[in-house]
Amino acid sequence: MRKLFKFFGYLLLILCILIGGGFIYLYSVATVTPPEVGNTSVLSIQRRQLGTNCFVDGNNWLRKSESGLWEMYVEGDPFERGYMNGILAKELIHEQEQAFSEQISQIVPSSFYRNFLRYFIGWFNRDLENNITNEFKLEILGVSKSASHEFDYIGTPYQRLMNYHAAHDIGHALQNLALVGCSSFATWNQKSADSSLIIGRNFDFYVGDQFAENKIVQFVNPDSGYKFMMITWGGMTGVVSGMNVKGLTITLNAARSEVPSGSATPISILAREILQYAGNIKEATRIAASRKTFVSESFLIGSAADNKAVSIEITPDTLVVYDPGSDHIICTNHYQSKFLGNTQSNQDQMHESSSVYRENRMSQLIDTLTANNPAKTVEILRDKSGLNNSFIGYGNEKSVNQLIAHHAIVFEPGKLRFWISTNPWQLGAFMCYDLNKIFSMNGLESDIETSDNNFTIPPDTFLTTKAFSDFIAFRNMKRLLLKGNEIDPEKLVELNPEYYHSYVLAGDYFYKRKNFNEAKTYYNIALTKEIATMPEKKYILSQIQKLSSP
Repeated sequence: MRKLFKFFGYLLLILCILIGGGFIYLYSVATVTPPEVGNTSVLSIQRRQLGTNCFVDGNNWLRKSESGLWEMYVEGDPFERGYMNGILAKELIHEQEQAFSEQISQIVPSSFYRNFLRYFIGWFNRDLENNITNEFKLEILGVSKSASHEFDYIGTPYQRLMNYHAAHDIGHALQNLALVGCSSFATWNQKSADSSLIIGRNFDFYVGDQFAENKIVQFVNPDSGYKFMMITWGGMTGVVSGMNVKGLTITLNAARSEVPSGSATPISILAREILQYAGNIKEATRIAASRKTFVSESFLIGSAADNKAVSIEITPDTLVVYDPGSDHIICTNHYQSKFLGNTQSNQDQMHESSSVYRENRMSQLIDTLTANNPAKTVEILRDKSGLNNSFIGYGNEKSVNQLIAHHAIVFEPGKLRFWISTNPWQLGAFMCYDLNKIFSMNGLESDIETSDNNFTIPPDTFLTTKAFSDFIAFRNMKRLLLKGNEIDPEKLVELNPEYYHSYVLAGDYFYKRKNFNEAKTYYNIALTKEIATMPEKKYILSQIQKLSSP
C-alpha cells in the first residue's frame, strides 16, 4: 500500500510539473518584444483641444462630424503616426477595447477560461511578430502607448493590439464565417454611367452593437508609399476597406478556412500593405503573393489605372486572380476561379452558406442597371429582399442588407471620392469625402466639417416605417431572450413574421420549457421560410426528430 501511495505521489508530481511547464511555455511564447524605436522625441507631444470632440497636434487631427462619424488625419514615420493616432483617439481605443472585452466575457463567462484563452491566443500567435514588417509593428507600438492598463489582464498594451489585428482571422477560422458575411460588387464600362469604375461593399462584421458605434474615417499620410484612407476603429491600423491616392481600392471578403496551426500575416495587415504600396492590380497581386496568410480570403481590388476590378483569392498556400472578363464583378464569401472554386472546402461553402444566394441576388439587381452611379450602388447595398424580390424577413443572412453591417462604403476611384454610411448600419446617410481635398489641408485650424455635403446620399426611407420599428423591437426582444429572460414568443414572431429565425427562437423557447407540441409547431413553420444556411436547417430538422421520437 505504501508503494502504491508513493507511485501515485510521483505520478501527481510529474503531472504538476508537466502542467506547470506547459503554462510556463505558454507564457513564454505569449510574450512579445516591442521593436526598437529610433527617435522618441514624439513622446513629449500632447494633443490640443479645439472643440468638444475635436483634437489636434501639428497637422494631425481627430474630430467627430455632425454625421456621427469620427474623422482622423495622421502623418509621419511609422512610430510617429501610430503615437499621434493613439493620443488623439485614446478614449475611442478604450471604448473599443471595453466593447471587445465585454463581448468576449459574454462568449466565455469563466474568468479561468478567459485567462487560458489569453495564453492559447499567445501560443497561436507565437510567430506573429515574424510575419509583420517592422514598419507596421512600430505603428502598432506607437498606438499602444495610449492604450489603457485596465485590460492588462489580457496582455500588455502592445501585445494586446498586436493580437487584436489577428482577431479577425482567428474568429473567422474558428467560427467559420459566423461573424463575417460580407457582400461587394463593382461596375465599369457599359455598366457605369460615365464608364468609370464604381465599387460598393457591405462590411458585415458583427461583434455587438457597441463595437460599431465609433467608426473612424482615417486619412494617412505615411513617410513612404501612397497616401490613403481607410474605415477603422480605435486601435486598428490594419485595413478592411480603403482607397489610396492612385485610385486603388481594397475590401475584404472572407472565404471558408481550415483551423490553422499557427499564425502568419494577418489579413488586415496584408490589406494595409497593399493599400499603402500598390498603384494597380499587378502591384497589388505581387504584394499579396509575397506574404503567407493563415486564413482564406478574397480581396476585391479596384483600380482606377486599370479601370476595372478583380478578386485576388488567397488561401494559406495558393493565390489566384479572378477576372470576370466583363463589365462587373460580384464578391461574396466563396471563390469563383476555376482552380479554387472546385476545391471541396469551397464547394461545401457554396452549398452550406448564404454566399451563393447573396451573389445571385446581387446579380439580379445589377442586371437591372443600365447606368450605375453611387446612389444606385447604395440602393443595392441596402436591398433587404430575397431572390425575385421575395420577402424573406428582416435580418436574414441571405439578404444583401442583413441589418448588421459595421459599415458600407462606395468608391469612385477615378475621382478619388468615396461615400461612407452612417448609423444605423447602412441605412443612415452616406457622407461623401474627396481625397484631393483632405490631403491638400495643412492641419485643422478650427472644428469644421470636412465631408462634401453637396454629394450626400440621403438616409433610407425604411427608417421611418413601422417595419423598421418592429425590427428594432424584435432585436431587443431577441436580446432579452438570449440572456435568459422570459418573453412572449408569439409577439416575437409577430414582429418579424417572415424570418425563419423568429420561429426557431420561439421553438427553442418552448422546447426549453418542455412545451414540446408548441415547439414542434414553430420548428415546422420555420422550415417553410427561407433558411439562411444548411447547418441551421439541419438543426431545425434535428429538433423535430427529437420531438417525433417515441
